[in-house]
Amino acid sequence: MDDVVLVYKEKPELNAPIMIEGLPGVGNVGKLAAEHLVDQLKAVKFVEIFSKYFPPQVLVSDSGVIKLVSNEMYYVKRPDAENDLVILVGDYQGLTSDGQYELSDRTMRMAQDLGVKMTFTLGGYGLGKLIEKPRVLGAVTEEALVEEMKTHGVTFSKGEPGSGIVGASGLLLGLGKVMGMRCVCLMGETSGYFVDPKAAQAVLEVLSKILKMKLDYKDLEDKAQQIDMLTSKLKESEPPSEPRKEDLGYIG
Repeated sequence: MDDVVLVYKEKPELNAPIMIEGLPGVGNVGKLAAEHLVDQLKAVKFVEIFSKYFPPQVLVSDSGVIKLVSNEMYYVKRPDAENDLVILVGDYQGLTSDGQYELSDRTMRMAQDLGVKMTFTLGGYGLGKLIEKPRVLGAVTEEALVEEMKTHGVTFSKGEPGSGIVGASGLLLGLGKVMGMRCVCLMGETSGYFVDPKAAQAVLEVLSKILKMKLDYKDLEDKAQQIDMLTSKLKESEPPSEPRKEDLGYIG
């Protein structure tokens, strides 16, 4: 088996396509957002990506049928818009640094062949605490995009994210810049403790403004309610914390 194997179902002709990536990561924010787009826009799968850099396993459906782990690309033709869309979703990112680079490079070359000149990567920005109303932070490949994204509600905050962007959401930006593409990373704030549909919705609300899309968020809102119920139960089950000695002076 080659390091990366592409199995095409078709090779679409697209009009000035924009690529959107959403793979598993912190809070699965990007994955949830991209999969919601695929469902909402009735995107068409055109290629499956298999690789030695994915975990050595198959996934088993409820009916018992297996599926080799993979990533997939979908397309959406938008005759009433300036740009068609290409959406990358999948089961895993590469397990090693080599795998991350190889898969990201192959993805951007595929996008280039399709005529993609702009890419949005979607992900989560983990804060390690519960977030009621997540902001959407941004990172871009050129200065002009900063002001453009700010008009759509994207936050650019000094020192955030402080450690950079690890994984596909960051590498696709870096490689895209080398290839001369315009690229934007949209990161929804998340605790990182759970799958976070609230952060995914925040990211999609910004992206929908940028790309002039109308989306229904009911499925994500229902999932967010389930997560809220779970976190509430966890809070109720926690024993009350003892006040620390240095805090006693602040108790009225």
